[in-house]
Amino acid sequence: MRRMSKGYFHIYTGNGKGKTTAALGLSMRAICAGKKVYFGQFVKGMKYSETKAVEYLPNFEIHQFGRTCFIEKDPEQEDIDIAKEGLKVCKDILEEGNYDIIVLDELTIALYYKLFTVEEVLKMLENRSPEVEVIITGRYAPEELIQIADLVTEMKEIKHYYQQGVQARKGIES
Repeated sequence: MRRMSKGYFHIYTGNGKGKTTAALGLSMRAICAGKKVYFGQFVKGMKYSETKAVEYLPNFEIHQFGRTCFIEKDPEQEDIDIAKEGLKVCKDILEEGNYDIIVLDELTIALYYKLFTVEEVLKMLENRSPEVEVIITGRYAPEELIQIADLVTEMKEIKHYYQQGVQARKGIES
């Protein structure tokens, strides 16, 4: 497999819908170009439709480092432990360089809830294999990550049918 010469660092952040979806779209594009993708989901433990992608897509691996959604309450110690273990797994994968693209989905939410520190993430990114492309998603991206990113996209919510009571729909939001 042909490797990229330099891996760039992307951030998809903001309050609008589409951060994970954008990372999944880039992942599919990369897979169709013969690249290998690792998708680590922080804070998430529910079985979203994308967790089935490994059944359909070659060169795609996805792991979740969360239990259930605690966003409306404080994380418990088990949530912190799972996130820290996930960070260790992702650190090792980033250093090995066996994947062309590594997505760290909702990593900024894990930072926001103090499941681990920005310093730990910065060190992990600094020590990554230089040809690995990294995508970090989630609301509330800290300025320290934005400053070192090569590409930052902010998703801005203008209007969302959730405000009219429409729940997450399978295959669209979940």
